[in-house]
Order: sequence, then C-alpha cells, then structure tokens
Amino acid sequence: MYHQHPVEVLEPDAVADLPETDTLLVQVTSSALFEQAHIPGAVLIEPGELVCGIPPASGKLPSAAQISATLSRIGYQPQQRIIAFDDEGGGWAGRLCWTLDVIGHYDWAYLDGGLHAWHAAGLPLAQGFSTPAPAEPCGITIDTDPIAEIADVMAAIDDADSVIWDVRSAEEYAGLRSGSVRRGHIPGAVNLDWELLKDANRQLRLIDNLEEVAESLGLFRAEQVITHCQTHHRSGLSYLVGRLLGLNIKAFHGSWAEWGNDPSTPITNPSEAGNP
Repeated sequence: MYHQHPVEVLEPDAVADLPETDTLLVQVTSSALFEQAHIPGAVLIEPGELVCGIPPASGKLPSAAQISATLSRIGYQPQQRIIAFDDEGGGWAGRLCWTLDVIGHYDWAYLDGGLHAWHAAGLPLAQGFSTPAPAEPCGITIDTDPIAEIADVMAAIDDADSVIWDVRSAEEYAGLRSGSVRRGHIPGAVNLDWELLKDANRQLRLIDNLEEVAESLGLFRAEQVITHCQTHHRSGLSYLVGRLLGLNIKAFHGSWAEWGNDPSTPITNPSEAGNP
C-alpha cells in the first residue's frame, strides 16, 4: 500500500549533497518564478499541469495521458528519486507527491522550506530556463487508493474510524466565505488551516510539533483520514504531512469545489441559523 512507504523530509544541505544520477529535483511554481530563481539542475512543473482544469472541480487529477506528457517533458525516469519543493511551504509540492503516489512512484522526498530554506542556507540559485531532454512517454497506471471521491467522503461521515480533515481557513469552515455556491463544511469534519502547518519563522518549514497537532485532531485514532481544501492545492500539504506521520490518508481531489457545488451533498453551515 502507498501509505506504508516511508516519507523523507530533507534539509537543503542534504539535498545539495545528493548525487545527480537518478535524482530529479522538481520545482512546482510558476514559470515566471522559475525563470527568476530555481535550484541548479531542477526542472519545472507548473501547478496547472497537476490539475485537470475542468470546472467546477478544476483541481481534480488530470488524465493519465496528461500526467504522462508532463513527466515526459521533464525527462522523468521511473527509477529516479524525486525531490519535490515549491516556494509556499509545501502545498504544490505535496500535490506533486500525491500525484506520484497515484501513479505508483513511491521514491520521493520533500525539501523542507523549499526555495526559501535553500536561499537562507546560502546555497546557489540559478536563473533562466534550461530545457531538459524529454523522456520517452511512460505507461501511467492510476492507483485510486490515494484518491477519495464523493462516495468515499459520504461513507466516512458516518464512520467512527474515519476522520475528514478540512485544511481551509477557519472562515471557510464556518461558512463565512466560500469559493463555491454553498458554504460551510462537510458534517463531522475537523478543521486546521494549512497555514498552521508551516513555520513562518523558519522559512516555511514544517512545524516541529506535527505529531501533537495530529493527535489533537484525532488523526492517529483514525483508520482512515481524508483531507481536502477548496481545490486540493492546500491539502497537498496536509496529505504530505499525513504521509510523513504514517497515516492511512487519502485526498478528496474534488474538494469543496465539488462538494460545495453539488446540491445533493450534506453540509454543516454554522453561519446560518437553524442549520444542523
């Protein structure tokens, strides 16, 4: 099972010492930022390449053909170890890690703090673009185990052994604002804003007390955790954290963009009087 594969979080110095052979550094940012600053030798995946882009749930997984084309473009080889990083503390990097789990590539690690930590460590940054040699398209098989769909979330609502982890803001969770037609949260879901998983005083590295936070949310008591946000961008980080902590975690890739635009799904909205 994908969640039984250990996850490594690396410091910049450790990444700098990795052999170039069979290691692929992947920066998940905009092309404009990559041109301005990237780790030497890294390749670029833009966030839009990791999502289907079809509304209303535009953050869902792309097709196998789209994923294969992206990996071919960056020169991906199945035997490589992927080091994922971004400039925002792990949202898009975590989304890439989830995608790798979905295609059965478990040899990946996360550069803690990403570009910010790398720069603060005094390590070199490159500018401009270098086009990697493309690889032959590889056959992609989608493993649905790391993916939660609406039916999975519905089943989890009444399952005492499951926890639904909403990493949107407290305001979104409370129904005070929403990017969808409907506001509120999935009944029974616990909330912890993804921003609280990042340490702003340490270049957006993961916070030191992740286990304590997970315990407070009841995540360790669950046989299954399903995490989501609005588009499965922010929940890329919570998925990464769940994997790091050894949880059996799935990502609801439709997230609130799907749930909150579906008139048939149950919702708890504390902002509306009389709502259960």
